[in-house]
Amino acid sequence: MPPKSLTSREPNLMVHGAQERRKMPVVDFQFCLHVEMQMKFLLRCIVASVQLVVFVAADLREDLSQTGVTAYFPGDSEFAGASRAYNTRFTFTPAAIAYPETVQDVSNVVKVAVANGISVSARSGGHSYVANGLGGESGSLVVDMSNMKAINIDQNTKVATIETGNRLGNVAKALNAGGRALPHGTCPYVGIGGHSAYGGFGYTSRLWGLTLDTVQAVNAVLANGTIVRATAASQSDIFWAFRGAGPSFGIVTSIETTTFALPTSSLIFSYQWNTLDPQQASAALQVFQSYPQQNSLPGELGLEIVLGQGWTDGTLSFTVQGGYYGSDGRSGIQRLMTPFISAMNLPSTSLKVQGDGTYIDTVRILAEEDGGLDMNGQDVTDTFYARSIIVPENEVLSKEASDSFMNYLANQGSNVPNLDYWFIEIELFGGQNSKINSVSADSTSFARRDGLLTMQIYASSGDRTPFPDNGFTFIDGVMNAMTSTMPSSWNYGAYMNYIEDRLTNWQQRYFGSHYERLVSIKRQVDPGNVFNFPFGVEV
Repeated sequence: MPPKSLTSREPNLMVHGAQERRKMPVVDFQFCLHVEMQMKFLLRCIVASVQLVVFVAADLREDLSQTGVTAYFPGDSEFAGASRAYNTRFTFTPAAIAYPETVQDVSNVVKVAVANGISVSARSGGHSYVANGLGGESGSLVVDMSNMKAINIDQNTKVATIETGNRLGNVAKALNAGGRALPHGTCPYVGIGGHSAYGGFGYTSRLWGLTLDTVQAVNAVLANGTIVRATAASQSDIFWAFRGAGPSFGIVTSIETTTFALPTSSLIFSYQWNTLDPQQASAALQVFQSYPQQNSLPGELGLEIVLGQGWTDGTLSFTVQGGYYGSDGRSGIQRLMTPFISAMNLPSTSLKVQGDGTYIDTVRILAEEDGGLDMNGQDVTDTFYARSIIVPENEVLSKEASDSFMNYLANQGSNVPNLDYWFIEIELFGGQNSKINSVSADSTSFARRDGLLTMQIYASSGDRTPFPDNGFTFIDGVMNAMTSTMPSSWNYGAYMNYIEDRLTNWQQRYFGSHYERLVSIKRQVDPGNVFNFPFGVEV
């Protein structure tokens, strides 16, 4: 809100119809002298501060040059492009962006940052929704991992060592060439570093787990520049912390992961309704919550609902889609999904199946919206606001909550001014036979093993900045439509890979009961808060 006008502060000088004579003010010359001295002192402080910033910047440039690591600074021709955020709602100016090529380079850069009193943030793919790869605020030293892209598969153990400069598309193609795969998300340009640090969900996650569940060892640089290899048997506290909250504890240079043999059959499928009324959509969501808990859906079946604006006012676009990795292919999809869709009691629609049966083709299909698997293209940007909810298995959305949710979307989501589009993904995390919730709750620092559904609530204004106020209002309204109709004690979670910048009680929502242990480990390995950014573990 703009400040109130300062132009109408003249006092009313009319008293009983007569204008009062203005009195000349009495000047206190001693007071004025005091103010003048204060102003001169303040000016000297400002000049000194500017000089200090210049000196620090000069020292940082000199110190980084001594490491031999390429770095860009404000004013360099490469800096504007290098410091552009994926979410263009955010514009931050890092102190510098360094591009190490070896683990020792990373260590040297961290030591330089510490010596200069500057916070450090790692950037793997740069897709943080709040630009935490740029530090989440101005003034950080960004360690960009894009020059570290080695991927090696041990032919005996089938363990893959993946440097964190790789993006998901690179990883999928390299592993596929060796007959292997990992569970991961669909956007090919997302970096493996942040993705594996905070979760990593995809259609194969009910079969293979989250990306972080596959990590057997983490190779990282700590705040003092120490290079460590953390496993369940060695540096176990650090290993636990890295799998769920990694960027707060160091820079992961590579992960060693279990890989999986390629499925003999892989297909993508969908059912779509374009003019569903909110009552039908709410009833279908209730079935989507109950059916996987009451029926033995195999881990080979990955599912989600995608909601959007309907083709007519007051309706919703409602899609049930997923991946199937069972050996019986299309017939398996029909066997599993026909009774599921029938239970939703929706108008008749047809099953659409995509893919040539190979695993890598399903990865390609899912990546098409983000440019496919040709990783030589330019990464996209967007101007958006997103929020998330992890719905617990033991406290799913009530009928009242899902009715409120769908009614809000159908009525308020039609032609929202200044937004290009919005969507909501409702991903099936849990249910019977899900690998995600078969892992013990405390085995990693990922706190929401009890999740049945993960919801991403997303609105975009395209390439137009700033993001409109009514966009925030719309997304907040979506959240409120659910949370206000659930009990005040509802212990829902939020997903760090859909991180938001306006979340209250974020320690509980993201990290749950694990936060206190994370803080304790942080005090041991990073007491100076070197790896410091919004919504990171704090000391």
